[in-house]
Amino acid sequence: MEVLDRPDGHAPLPAPAATRDDDALVRASQAGDLEAFNLLVLRHERPVFNVALRLLRDVGLAEDATQDTFIRAWQNIRTFQTGSVRSWLYKIATNRSYDMLRASARRPAGSLEAEIVEIEPIWASGGAGDESPDAHALRRELSIYLERALTALPDDQRMVVLLVDVQGLDYHEVAETMGIALGTVKSRLSRARAKIRRALADDAPARELFERYLRLEGEDAADWVAAPVAPAMESDR
Repeated sequence: MEVLDRPDGHAPLPAPAATRDDDALVRASQAGDLEAFNLLVLRHERPVFNVALRLLRDVGLAEDATQDTFIRAWQNIRTFQTGSVRSWLYKIATNRSYDMLRASARRPAGSLEAEIVEIEPIWASGGAGDESPDAHALRRELSIYLERALTALPDDQRMVVLLVDVQGLDYHEVAETMGIALGTVKSRLSRARAKIRRALADDAPARELFERYLRLEGEDAADWVAAPVAPAMESDR
């Protein structure tokens, strides 16, 4: 999956980080090991930045939100007990991003056309290295329509799609990040994906692009594009 890189690039993880899992780094950080915490920052800074960027749609604000996220994480690292540190960091980042939006009375708007938005499993399963050049070009063009459909979603549904289909969290991690029930995650994701399917089906150029892409990949788009809006699995609460 392609993501939008930070404009200043991103340094690779030092070798020790590859051999220490998040739990070990958290325990060391809780004991006051700043180097261990810095390894957590290096490991998670890029995805945290991307979450903030997708919510704020401003590189400078997203960088500020990312910095604030890790400052707050360091200040509160001793309060972290169990669970996914990734979910914990995303929760801090999303809360900080929404605080910034409320403070500036801004709403997410516009389109990050440079970013590939991979919505359904077919998009996540095919990286640029697995695609033909024609298919890759079509996917990039189609991403503009996917981005438009994603932007049109209600905030709660867009956030679930962002965390599951773009950032790759599982349902339990999303429930933990957003502070909602597991069934609510599934409900919101089902509704959001159905709306995105409908948006593609109702937009002739988008539908044509999607069908051309899947033909190149040897897939059948008929069932996906024509699928009706799925009923909610569980009421949001």
